[in-house]
Amino acid sequence: MSTPVNVHQAKTHFSKLLARVQAGEEIIIAKAGRPIAKIVPIQPEKEPREPGTAKGKIWIAPDFDEPLPEEILKAFEGA
Repeated sequence: MSTPVNVHQAKTHFSKLLARVQAGEEIIIAKAGRPIAKIVPIQPEKEPREPGTAKGKIWIAPDFDEPLPEEILKAFEGA
């Protein structure tokens, strides 16, 4: 949630506002009660995905999509 702060408060308490932004808060700067700017935390850039990094680490059984055995199916159905 954004917190409105007037320009004078922003100038006086800028480092405290930056600490709040660093903690994840968004700050709205207002002049004469009208919002004019928003200070938001910078989102870190995501590393690009590299396909194939799990090759040889994952195994799927040939019958993974076969119907469940009756006793297990009943446990899921709550019978």
